[in-house]
Amino acid sequence: MSGARWDDLAVRLGSGAVLVALGLGAVWLGGLWFHALIAVVCGVMVWELVVMLDAGRQRSQYLLAGATAAAAMISIELPPASALPLLLAPSMLGLGRMQTGGVTYAVFTATILLAGYGMMALRDDFGLWWMLWLVLVVVVTDVGGYFAGRYFGGPKLWPRVSPKKTWSGAVAGWAAAAVVGLLFAGTDEAGLGLIGISVAVSMASQIGDITESAIKRRAGVKDSSNLLPGHGGLLDRFDGMLGGALFIVIAGQIVNFPPGVA
Repeated sequence: MSGARWDDLAVRLGSGAVLVALGLGAVWLGGLWFHALIAVVCGVMVWELVVMLDAGRQRSQYLLAGATAAAAMISIELPPASALPLLLAPSMLGLGRMQTGGVTYAVFTATILLAGYGMMALRDDFGLWWMLWLVLVVVVTDVGGYFAGRYFGGPKLWPRVSPKKTWSGAVAGWAAAAVVGLLFAGTDEAGLGLIGISVAVSMASQIGDITESAIKRRAGVKDSSNLLPGHGGLLDRFDGMLGGALFIVIAGQIVNFPPGVA
């Protein structure tokens, strides 16, 4: 085993530990603290997105980031029907300000806000337990994929877009998510169907990761920003959570979610 495969592990673990501590603290507190964290994260991700997509930007990245954070913070206080137009407003605002990448910006910004809203609603409506389940599924997918991909290697998942991601890492992520689903199914009234939902969320998180990789590839950048040592930017760190949370928003209209919750 070559040590070069693990040369970024210490930096990733250090910055990741700080990020996890802040995130878990906000998840634990819930309410306004969690809403504020989600709003800030959504705003920063849109700032990174604009910087990547529009080389001719001037102040648009700050305006659109601020609009996104405000939309996230206000929308959760409104009835869902009234929140929906607000969640899409930053996408519409950006279409008139982006010189390049306007469509990609609009779609991805809508995804960011809908996912953020879904996480806030999940924590508010169903409590800490189910928010922790979502976080754990996404985290073990990422960690399992990282270690299995580095250790086993093998065929690439999509080499043209994300040359480091392997099928071994993807399958390890699904297996790790299934274990989380089994553990939560055994300690709640969710039932074994939660295993399938957990694997699907794992897959959705990987799709979110690959989608962000495709945007970076198109923009010609390695990371969305350099805010997080060893991880790049918030988009690099939360792309999987975006995919998983957005899937829950959609899947919740198809299956009874959270399962076992009246």
